[in-house]
Amino acid sequence: MPEPKLSTEAVERALAELNHNRGAAAPWEIAAGKLHKTFVFANFIDAFAFMTAAALSAEKMNHHPEWRNVYKTVSVDLTTHESGGITQLDFDLAAAMDALAR
Repeated sequence: MPEPKLSTEAVERALAELNHNRGAAAPWEIAAGKLHKTFVFANFIDAFAFMTAAALSAEKMNHHPEWRNVYKTVSVDLTTHESGGITQLDFDLAAAMDALAR
């Protein structure tokens, strides 16, 4: 059974909570109906190490990101396709990615 899609209000609350303690890091935002963030690292090796660690977390959650890497930048979009929008699973993976990027 797919995760339930969050209401607009629930997405706004979860987004505020996710971004609350981000410090100087870029915030997550909603873009094109997906949870989006761009991570910038010191170099390609750090970006790739982040993607490797994030891939392992995503696999454990059985929830996989849409992402793109160019040199030291990793752009991430999260949505739950089978639910037709953003779910709590997307926010859980976003929080895990934030923890890995620190």
